[in-house]
Amino acid sequence: MARQQKTCAICESGVHVVDFKDERLLSRFLTERGKILPSRLSGTCARHQRQLSTAIKRARQMALLPYIKGFAG
Repeated sequence: MARQQKTCAICESGVHVVDFKDERLLSRFLTERGKILPSRLSGTCARHQRQLSTAIKRARQMALLPYIKGFAG
């Protein structure tokens, strides 16, 4: 039985470029630990997956997103 194709949520919303300052959009594509979700789970197309990973890494660098969530060190 074939799986149903997931559609890219970013393509559907009409966003052309993923901005690293949009924390709400970026946090949708992170796990509860803060890892970047792969495109096979998130359903994003290849172009937006590359833009997402770059934007998340830039947001982490600017301290807008954490590198690790829930770390009790």
